[in-house]
Amino acid sequence: MRKTIVALAALLAAGCSLSAQPGSAGSGDAKVVIGYQSKTINTVTAGTLLRSLGFLEKRLAGKYRVEWQDYDTGAPITAKMVAGKIDIGSMGDYPLLINASRTQAIDAARTELVSVTGYNLRGGLNMVVVPPSSPAKTLADLKGQKVSASAGSAGHGTLVQALERAGLDPATGVETVNQLPPVGATALQSGSVQGYAQFVAWPGLLVFKNQARLLFDGSALGVPTFHGVVVRQAYAKSHPDVVQAFLQAQIDATRYLHEHPLEAAESVAKATGLPPEVVYLYNGRNGISTFDVTLKPQLKAALEHDEPYLKSIGTDFRDVDVSRFVNDSYIRKAYGAAYDSDTASTANAAAVTGADGACGIPVSDPATAGELWLAGETITHPAATPTCLLRQVAAVSKAGKTVRAAYVADTVTGTHWFADKAVWVKDPSADEKDRLRPFTTRDGADAFLKDHPKAERVDYAAALKAAAAGGADR
Repeated sequence: MRKTIVALAALLAAGCSLSAQPGSAGSGDAKVVIGYQSKTINTVTAGTLLRSLGFLEKRLAGKYRVEWQDYDTGAPITAKMVAGKIDIGSMGDYPLLINASRTQAIDAARTELVSVTGYNLRGGLNMVVVPPSSPAKTLADLKGQKVSASAGSAGHGTLVQALERAGLDPATGVETVNQLPPVGATALQSGSVQGYAQFVAWPGLLVFKNQARLLFDGSALGVPTFHGVVVRQAYAKSHPDVVQAFLQAQIDATRYLHEHPLEAAESVAKATGLPPEVVYLYNGRNGISTFDVTLKPQLKAALEHDEPYLKSIGTDFRDVDVSRFVNDSYIRKAYGAAYDSDTASTANAAAVTGADGACGIPVSDPATAGELWLAGETITHPAATPTCLLRQVAAVSKAGKTVRAAYVADTVTGTHWFADKAVWVKDPSADEKDRLRPFTTRDGADAFLKDHPKAERVDYAAALKAAAAGGADR
């Protein structure tokens, strides 16, 4: 109680009145302040894409002025929500829990989780990368070395859980260096850290730019990870019209992303400076992120699962009543009658479909489907299997066309990855349309090889050659 009183006193002394915030109805200058993370592209439907499309402003119809504030992580958004200076924010699951922990003891600042932006049920939104020349083959190989992570972030949480599973004490196994994502990326390039644990889209960006190699795919944990939208409870109660407008606009942006994935990727890329190919890896058809606004039970359970890890990394974390923090009443109203049925579904509304031109079969299985994006084209070409995708790449390359990006699904986890960055295995015992198997990491490929003694690792060039040769190459 004493800490709560001190915190409130400090806010009031700083001129942060919690009872009369800018943006209140009838103020003459009504506004809503949105905190978002432009480069955390799993939040684009509540941030970057939503802002560029102008859907919120249209929904508000000039009744409120929208102020967008961009940050690298969720921590400053939480700090400003505590101070009453941000009304609605979006962030990852670990920062969401910290947000709840920081605000739950202050009634005027208490927040609620009201929707989800995107999720990955296996944890693929967070990854650990190393320099391309690193000798590390598994996470355990980083023992005693420095790993950059943003303290309390989803990437940090994945690192802690992964180290524990690798048999290392997260507190002593590696030296975790607390850095913002862009600072850590620079540190990895300079050699001052030997690993980099971060959230979407930083790992994919560094690998795409040939500045890193994926060492640990968060999907190996099998623990859901997601990003969501929080609102100050007091603000939601006094401005329910704004909250409804925001959530309806988020639904609009989500539908746009599903229906126009390439255009959405190009839009986000333009706003953030990220390569469109990286944005599409996460946000495109069958991307690493599934965009869905509903508050699914698996994601609520993930919050409860993550609490002990937040305590273990020394974030001054207080227990959170997740059932009280999660409030689906607002999104349920905005979504309509289909809310319960869609909440129960985990199907990606932006699936890869169509006919595979190389193998002559329909594209129907999301566990094997991939896509080819050629330079100068505004469409993608679907592939039924990774082997069929490689056949397409070999054919268009022979025809002199330039591949902008080729995406394949990891054989075990389903994580979509760049075909030319994947670890490839040739399995002669498999069907000729499924003979070449991609993995996001060497560790994943090695595990497969142990169970398939006739299989062998091949580099990307050899995989392309084998795919082009078809069934004759055994």
